[in-house]
Amino acid sequence: MVMVAEKSVTQRVKPVMHAMTVMALSVGVMLGGCSKKTETSTDPAAASAVATPASNTPLVIGYSDWPGFVAWQVAIDKGWLKDAGLNVQFQWFDYSASLSAFAAGKLDAVLVTNGDDLVNASAGSRGIMVFATDYSSGNDMIVAKPGIDKLADLKGKTVAVEKGLVDHLLLATALEQNKIPADSVKLLNSPTNELPQVLASGKVDAVALWQPVAGQALKAVTGSKAIFTSADQPGLIYDVLSVSPASLSQHRDDWIKLSKVWDKLVAYINDPATQADAVKIMAARSGVDPVVYTGYLKGTHLLDLTHNKDIMVKKDGFASLYGSTQHVNQFNLDNSIYSKDKAPMIDSLIDPQLVQGN
Repeated sequence: MVMVAEKSVTQRVKPVMHAMTVMALSVGVMLGGCSKKTETSTDPAAASAVATPASNTPLVIGYSDWPGFVAWQVAIDKGWLKDAGLNVQFQWFDYSASLSAFAAGKLDAVLVTNGDDLVNASAGSRGIMVFATDYSSGNDMIVAKPGIDKLADLKGKTVAVEKGLVDHLLLATALEQNKIPADSVKLLNSPTNELPQVLASGKVDAVALWQPVAGQALKAVTGSKAIFTSADQPGLIYDVLSVSPASLSQHRDDWIKLSKVWDKLVAYINDPATQADAVKIMAARSGVDPVVYTGYLKGTHLLDLTHNKDIMVKKDGFASLYGSTQHVNQFNLDNSIYSKDKAPMIDSLIDPQLVQGN
């Protein structure tokens, strides 16, 4: 997809954070505050839609700027949470700050990638993946300069990527699947938001990055193209709702209700008759033009409960949340994101029963 960002790219979208980063964030919280200032319950739309049924204490969920997460704004604005008998408060964060808030015990749940859920757990912040909101289907990509037309052309070339993050995973997977030796490609470590400038400098042959920064790279270099995207490997990058074990145990019925609200949300967003209204709400939350946001949505494959039941079956491969998570776990180990003795047990981080209503 060729899209141009209409907002700041300093907000990170779905990084597979290095374990040391998560631990540093957690330590910072314990010593007196998160390492980044977070945006919490200042959103008027969120505040007006917080339900107050039976309990005076809401379930607090951290969400951030990714289409599969921003989708919840539709339920907030429409009052569907209250209609479902839920007392839920969504708090808006920069993505990495939501992880530190979850690690500090300030959230009942957080919306994250399955890879980040592993990193959180390895650093002592365990969250249970109860359902997936989506998988990336084009928003993560490898963008190459003119003359580089396919992955095989990267042999002997240099690719810039922010090592250890989710598009390092994308690049490693693309090379492996196309039988291209990893050591035949030189990696240049660079912050993701600087990658469009790095590609334009001519110092590298390709960059691996996500939207909206990917759109900037495509615009910065005339004739550049995406030679591999997350659409080429569905299920490589799942986004999930991760719930603290204590909250899941104490409020299981509420989390089941929330999953049904999610099912309603996906239907509303995917319905041609109502999609424009949903996109308008989501775009407003992100500060992006609705036309541009429609492109972002196309690169995000939303998963309703029926599809969640399918991916919650334990098996190998990317069609299963288990198989995908095992793949990213191996990537994390291979790249020393965490050590083998810190690697979490994947089965203990996935609850396949909640989407069944149990």
